[in-house]
This record gives sequence, structure tokens and C-alpha cells, in this order.
Amino acid sequence: MLNVLLVTACAYLSGSIPFGYLMARCFGVDIRNVGSGNIGATNVARSLGKKLGLTVFIFDVFKGAIPAGFAYHWMGIEAGIIAAIGSLLGHMFPVWLGFRGGKGVATGAGALAVLLPIPVTCGLLTWLAIFSSWRMVSLASLGGAAVMAIVAAIPAVVEPNDALNKKALLAWGAFLLVALRHRSNICRLLEGNESRFAESSTLHSVAKIIHVLALALWFGANVFFSLVAAVLIFRTWEGYAQDPPAWLPGFTSYTKETGTRIAGATVGPIFPFFFALQGMCALLALLTSVAFTRWEPHCRVHRLRFALVALAAFTVAIGWPISIRVSELREQRYSTDMVVASTARSHFGPWHTVSLFLNFGTIGLTCGATALTAFLPPQEKQSASG
Repeated sequence: MLNVLLVTACAYLSGSIPFGYLMARCFGVDIRNVGSGNIGATNVARSLGKKLGLTVFIFDVFKGAIPAGFAYHWMGIEAGIIAAIGSLLGHMFPVWLGFRGGKGVATGAGALAVLLPIPVTCGLLTWLAIFSSWRMVSLASLGGAAVMAIVAAIPAVVEPNDALNKKALLAWGAFLLVALRHRSNICRLLEGNESRFAESSTLHSVAKIIHVLALALWFGANVFFSLVAAVLIFRTWEGYAQDPPAWLPGFTSYTKETGTRIAGATVGPIFPFFFALQGMCALLALLTSVAFTRWEPHCRVHRLRFALVALAAFTVAIGWPISIRVSELREQRYSTDMVVASTARSHFGPWHTVSLFLNFGTIGLTCGATALTAFLPPQEKQSASG
């Protein structure tokens, strides 16, 4: 109990250091009386310049990451979660400023990056895609936090255990807390009068880079897994029926069907993460595609690009549950219950065909969308849009 209190107190004190307020004070400004009145990096950047805002952002990230990292490394996942919550609450409700702090995005991201590096990376990419496309920090923060929570929940659903469940709950708790702190921003977003940063060539370049990388990863991963990795796995295991290696136990009873079953068991666990990767790439590509149509609303190639990406995302959304069904049927084919096995064998072929059709459809659509990256909005035209 003493350790829990000590971790919470140290994390809270670390998170409560008001770097935005202190740095603004160095320039003779009380940041609470300027702009939105928030002490976070966004208000500092708007009021005192992007360089100072970036500096505040970095310090806010580290004041969350350091206590969470130390607690996680020395005391385990529970202490890391407590430290993350403590630092986040410290930033939002600092005792030094009458419990009026920031909205917790940077500090929460720093703390959670230690515990959930992959979900936080996905959230950061989403934040960059939304901000570079629409220039609204609040919308980017809400979108990034939501994606982080969703990605954190996937491993807990696929392979539930105590540690993954706690991490998923932490991510969802952080998202709800961020959403709560953005209540006024959500109202302004719904009313259509949320403040934006000015258009810039840098933001447009970031959006285009994210779009190209997302499509390249989506198309490349699909081609490699579907046409190379999966094919080689099945061919290798099934081939052992003809020429079994000496290290393979029970090779005297090894058949091609045995190889097919082992290959299926090898490939099956990859599917949830494979489709999650595709879903993340689809989200980034869709967000940036919408931005391109906003920048150049009369350009047909952007509408075609969006249509291809949206259709590809649809094939992934439909293909994911079908792949789960195919994996279930693949295993049920070998059930000791002859009725279950017979039913599974009769259903496996059609469902597997549909799954393959959707997968190759995704490859074709992402190939087309990738080809259209040769026709991204030119830099000189973007400055006039918005």
C-alpha cells in the first residue's frame, strides 16, 4: 500500500509541473489569460510561437513517460498503470495552479507510450493524419486517442490475459478522460467553429507522406503475406509428406493433410494482426484521401482515389470476420465429431473462396490507389484551398 501511494504521489508531482505556464512566464506572459487559457502546448504554440509550443510538448511528454517508465521497469505493469494515471491527473489538475491544468494529450501519450508502444504509435499516426489534413488539434487528439484505445483492445480480445486486459482498460480510460476534457472543443466541432492552425506547405507534405506510406505498407504487406508467406508456409509443411526431415517427430504417419493442418495452425494466429494492420493503413489512407478532395474539390483523380481506398477498406472490413469463420471451419474439419467435421468440410471451400476473392480484391484496389500517388495535389495549389 505504501508503494502504491509513493508511486501515485511521485507521478502526480511529475505530471503537475506546468511547463507551459512556466515557459510562458519566462516571456512575461500568463498563458492562462491568453488564447484559450489552457496551459498546454497547443495554446502556447498559438500564442507564443510554434517553437516554444513544441518545446512545451516535448517536456509534457517526458513528464508522463519518465514516472511511468520507472514504475513499470522496477515494479511491474500495475505500478506502471498507476504512474501513468497519476501523471495524467497531475497535468490535468495541478495543485500549483488551483487544479486548472491542460487536457492531458501530450502527458498521457508519453505515459502510455511506455506501456502501449504500438497503440500509441497508431494513435500518433492518426493524430498526424488528422492534424495535417484539417489543422485542428482537438479533432486530431480525439481521433488519435480513440484509435489508440481500439488498437490496445485488439490483443486483449485475441489473447485475453490479465496484463493485456489492464492495458486495454487503461487505454480506454485515457480516451474517455481526454474526451471529457475536450467537451467544449466537441461542442465547437459540432457547431463548425473550432479554431484551426493556418495552412502550411509542411502540413500538406506530412499528409502526402502519410498517404503514400500507408498505401505502400497496405499493398506490400498484402502481397507478401498472401502471395509469398502463406504460399511458402503451406508448400513447406505439405511437402514434408514426401520428404520428411529427420527432426520431425512422428514422420511415419505424416501426410499431406497433416501438413495442411499444421500450416493452417501456423497462419491462423497471424490473421487478427494482419487485418488490424490493414485496418490502420486503410484509416490513414482514407483520412488523407478526404483531405485531398477538400484541397482540390474539382479534381476527378482525387474522387477516384477516395473510391478505391474506400472499396479496399470495405473488403478488409468484410474479409476480417470471414477469415475468422474460415479459421474456425479449418479446425473443425478435423473434429472427432463426424457430423461437425462433415459440415465444416462442406462449408470450408465456399467460405475460403470468398475470403480469397476479397483478399485479391484488396490487392487490386490498393494497387490502383498506390498507382494514383503519382497524382497527388501539387504544392502550389494547396495554399489556396481550405
